[in-house]
Amino acid sequence: MGIIVVEICESNLIHTVDVEGLLESEYPEVAVITNSCLSFCGMCALRPYAIVNGKKIFGQTAEECLSKIKDRIELELALYKL
Repeated sequence: MGIIVVEICESNLIHTVDVEGLLESEYPEVAVITNSCLSFCGMCALRPYAIVNGKKIFGQTAEECLSKIKDRIELELALYKL
């Protein structure tokens, strides 16, 4: 398990990209967890999102959301390097 946890819902629109494969190969410190539900009912169908170490990250597209997730991962990693 990584020091950074990215949680995504099974029904989320972000699944149009391979979030787990992309993030875990690029960032060994990251663990992607797919849950059946993250209790943000309806949000999954509206736009792509994920939760990175407890912070919700949204995007208009899966690619934009993935980019924002990577930005948040970089920020989280910087905190560990202090």
